[in-house]
Amino acid sequence: MRRREFISILGGVAASWPLAARAQQQAPVALVGLLSGFQLDDRLLGAIRQGLKETGYIEGRNVAIKYRSADGRFDRLPAMAAELVADPVTVIIALAPLAATAAKSLTRTIPIVFALGPDPIELGLVSSLNHPGGNVTGVTFFINSLGAKRLELLHQANPSAAVMGFLSNPRNPTTASQIKDIEVAARALGVKLLFLDAGNETDIGTAFANGVQQHANAMIIGADSFYLSRRDQLVGLAARHSLPAVYYLREFATAGGLISYGASITDAYRLAGSYAGRVLKGDVPGELPVQQTVKFELVINLKTAKTLGLAIPPTLLAQADEVIE
Repeated sequence: MRRREFISILGGVAASWPLAARAQQQAPVALVGLLSGFQLDDRLLGAIRQGLKETGYIEGRNVAIKYRSADGRFDRLPAMAAELVADPVTVIIALAPLAATAAKSLTRTIPIVFALGPDPIELGLVSSLNHPGGNVTGVTFFINSLGAKRLELLHQANPSAAVMGFLSNPRNPTTASQIKDIEVAARALGVKLLFLDAGNETDIGTAFANGVQQHANAMIIGADSFYLSRRDQLVGLAARHSLPAVYYLREFATAGGLISYGASITDAYRLAGSYAGRVLKGDVPGELPVQQTVKFELVINLKTAKTLGLAIPPTLLAQADEVIE
């Protein structure tokens, strides 16, 4: 071989070494399936990304997110779950009860991390909180069990309300337990409850009209993922009928609702993102205890209170984590 040819070949090999080294150093990109019943705003998406980042996963660098939202049409979730399973994604983050149950029914191998309000044991997602078993784990914020506290807060804000409507989704498997919880508080305070059903957009308007017709002085919105997707409609109807209302998540109060009390959904989503990252690192979902978020938020919208002509007691304002003025 001629000397010039040898130098040329050697130079080509040397030039390829950095490329080979970079290829070896570049981490493989994991694919996370994100399945939600409603559109996530930047704050909620950011919470999931933050959780992934806390475990070393950054979108666009070593993880990609395939996001699917049912936009409030929860009947679309099973088909969307099937799409993610068929892809297949490395892990599924499910942000609605139906999203989680649909995904679980389709796969026993792809890890599933949920973030939701109902009891995951009652939903059949896990066998226990400490030892979930199978391919599912996640975060629960038990918003369904806080109905009594929400009624008490609404009563403090509007003590003259003798009749309160309780809006719930008849399709939600936790509705019965929510009703049982709130009935006890209503009896203790001497408040009459009107039970109003709404499982779709049209039913919501009808339920509010029926409540007003039956002389409801205030409204309690039951915990349901569908209601979060319709928060603007719910807040708008409460304003139109001049009904003080209490909701189960901060997002309602920031949209104009009077009071919200419940777990921090952003904290729950951050924890779900972190758990997804741990699963990507090799942790077994069934061995990761279901986390329970301990961060709760009371938000009072003073703008709405003034519009309704309500004077919120200073003692109630002092309890608030956030007051919107």
